[in-house]
Amino acid sequence: MRVVADFARFLGHPPDQATPEDLRRYQLHLASEGASPAKMNAAVSALRFFFKITLARQGYGERLATVRKEDRLPEVLSPDEVALLLHCAPSLKHKAALSVAYGGGLRVSEITHLKVGDIDSARMLIRVEQGKGRKDRYVMLSPDLLVLLRDWWRSARPMGWLFPGRDPGQPITARQLDRACKAAAATAALGKWMSMHTLRHSFATHLLERKTDVRVIQALLGHKKLDTTARYTRVAIKTPGSVESPLSHLRPPAV
Repeated sequence: MRVVADFARFLGHPPDQATPEDLRRYQLHLASEGASPAKMNAAVSALRFFFKITLARQGYGERLATVRKEDRLPEVLSPDEVALLLHCAPSLKHKAALSVAYGGGLRVSEITHLKVGDIDSARMLIRVEQGKGRKDRYVMLSPDLLVLLRDWWRSARPMGWLFPGRDPGQPITARQLDRACKAAAATAALGKWMSMHTLRHSFATHLLERKTDVRVIQALLGHKKLDTTARYTRVAIKTPGSVESPLSHLRPPAV
């Protein structure tokens, strides 16, 4: 285990000879080296497992404190910036995929696994099959997005995956989509750090700004929460077809 090996190097002797004070010193060492909260918490989890499970020493790992992660606000684009980004997409295929990210709030992994049959034009819904948490859900399909997806289908005639990769039998990868997103952002000269997830953040933020019920947004995003609002997720899932996508409110960029 990499963390245990690093801990042993820090000690200068086998880790099974460590004292609780050694654990505290190691955690301070990580902090002084500028380790991120995620890295420090991963080390805490690994060492707790090592002492409690591997060495069966109770009370050692529990002395390690987890570090609170930085509470950073996500980067969000304005509607005009989204419109410009989509206009600057490298190809029709990428424009359609990026539009799905913003128009339906899908994760990049969910976009890559969309199939042609997941586009339900009769009910104006997109089916997300086995999203995060292995749950199916539906999101709204705006008329503008449907037109764009039909243009893409007529252009490429995909048979299985909605967005196939270089090998038609395989879907496009998340890395390829993220590269296309960053390329579009560079062309648009947005001056912001961009990823596919930025479009998902923007989707949720713009819906909130249009006073969409937060419980509906919760369901559209496929979020699982522990508080009482989680009880309304299944009720809200009935409403995505009646929610207007923020994609419908974009204005063509002045280029």
